[in-house]
Amino acid sequence: MSGKTVRMSKLKQVLRLHQCGMSNRKIAKHLSIDKETVNNYVRKAKADGLDFDGLLRLEDYELDRRLRGGNAAYADGRFEVFKELLPYFTEQLSDAKNHATLKSLWEEYIAEHPNGYSLTQFRFHYRQNAVAQRKVSTVLADLHVPGEKVYLDFAGDTLSYVDVETGEVVRVQTFVACFPATDYAYAIAVPSQRQEDFVYAFIQFLRSVGGVPKIIVTDNLKAAVIKPDRYAPSLNQLFEDMANHYGAAVIPARPIHPKDKSNVEGQVKIIYHRVYHALRNRTFYSLSELNAAIAERVKAHNQTRMQLKPYTREEQFLATEKPALSALPEKDFEIRRRTRLKVQHNGCVLLGCDKHYYSIPYQYVGRTVEVDYTRTLVKAYCDGTCIATHERDYAQGRYTITNEHLASKCQAYRSRSREYYVNKGMGVM
Repeated sequence: MSGKTVRMSKLKQVLRLHQCGMSNRKIAKHLSIDKETVNNYVRKAKADGLDFDGLLRLEDYELDRRLRGGNAAYADGRFEVFKELLPYFTEQLSDAKNHATLKSLWEEYIAEHPNGYSLTQFRFHYRQNAVAQRKVSTVLADLHVPGEKVYLDFAGDTLSYVDVETGEVVRVQTFVACFPATDYAYAIAVPSQRQEDFVYAFIQFLRSVGGVPKIIVTDNLKAAVIKPDRYAPSLNQLFEDMANHYGAAVIPARPIHPKDKSNVEGQVKIIYHRVYHALRNRTFYSLSELNAAIAERVKAHNQTRMQLKPYTREEQFLATEKPALSALPEKDFEIRRRTRLKVQHNGCVLLGCDKHYYSIPYQYVGRTVEVDYTRTLVKAYCDGTCIATHERDYAQGRYTITNEHLASKCQAYRSRSREYYVNKGMGVM
């Protein structure tokens, strides 16, 4: 991956996984990017004036400008001095006879280098070095933390309903989600595994549980993972954007590692027994009717007392999992598309999918701009700055124009009234 530019959605995933406490090495492995690249962006983010939450709230283009615009984390040379002294610090701390502490070493360091790192930064850089050198010699069981992870998958078998107009039996896919800490399950039927249906199912899941987990683990879904790979699946940018919108990190499960997604696969089997089997003799005449029956059966499953525990999945979820979830944002995620368009001589760009024109400030005529568009908005960027925002209009062959985007002569021309031309024709002017 060396030498390749990391897209902004993936860079945001780097920051979110770092917030979750994951090491840079593991982040690099999960996201299939170089470890030094992860180190570099984490350092730049820590050196920035904004904290991680502030950086993650920025538009992609502004974040790109801040983290790729030369804000080197150690450009002042302090790190070079620290790096030279690092072997000495390590030696002093490793020898118990010296009775040295990080604070006492910092006091010695700052006395010789008054403009050096503060105590907090000193401790951070030393501990980062210690983490990088640490060797893991044992493997612990995967202990799940409430609210930390959710596993997503599609069931292999399908359900169906009858189209009342055609009499056709319509096969549908079943989306399944599971919290590993409490084994709390969710299921919903959608027409397909396409991106739009996957996003819809995921949003309905978040609404149902009323919050967002810190980490989302996906199976190798066509909607979520572009390139299933034995070592490092490449995550679909759409799913990265959706996870960033909800403030979560996302990790695709490895194809031949069943333990990565064992909880959700176990839930799929239970869904087969407690939902599919229970509904096998019933006929449904719409997708909504089918989903109402699925929700009823899944609710009964979550409210069933577990064999080895004196409570239900729902009771444990409400007691431990739900309070740990992050709050939902005010708006649901919208699928955002991106393209590069040239500003035409009429001061507009043509969004080809809608065959609709949108105005851009006249200063950018002839230049190529980045255009982001969702179901409701169209935004244009140039050099990381938003230069135009419009409500999306699906009327083909029409124009959406903001007068402020036009040159003064164009504004004067457009402001002429009917009376102007009548008077001019009569020779009044």
